[in-house]
Order: sequence, then C-alpha cells, then structure tokens
Amino acid sequence: MGEDAFALDHFQVGEQGRITDIQAEAELLQRMAALGLREGCVVQVLRKASLGGPIHVRVGTTEVIMRRIEAKRIVVVPMLDLMATP
Repeated sequence: MGEDAFALDHFQVGEQGRITDIQAEAELLQRMAALGLREGCVVQVLRKASLGGPIHVRVGTTEVIMRRIEAKRIVVVPMLDLMATP
C-alpha cells in the first residue's frame, strides 16, 4: 500500500476514497466487480458495525455490505470532500 492509501476497513463513517487496488483471488475480484467495486471507483463508508462486524459502503448508486476481511483487501486513497465548508 502506498503512503496515502489505506485498507477500506480503516475508513470512518462518511469518509470516501478512490479504489486503487483490490488484493484478492480471481473469483473474489470477479464477485466484487459485479457489485461495482473496481479500481478507479469512488467508495463511501455509510456504516460500520461494532465488534468487527460488517461494513456498509456505497459505490456509485449501489450499496454493498461486506465482511471486514473483504474490506481489508480493498486499497483506497482518501478523497477530500470538495463540497465541505470550513
């Protein structure tokens, strides 16, 4: 992972970033791609369950709930919210 890149499971609720890599075998890569999780896509964390439970994310117009172990395989570079006011 690069200096500015993190695993998706490190993101907090409301944070978003651009997927730079998915470290998974071909079958899981294909399944994630079918859900819209591909390199270059923007993903936003909507909810995180407590005690290591699943993560609810939005990619495009699709919402996906995934296990933390899968979220750890998705490398994401954080994006600044350009619409935020200081």
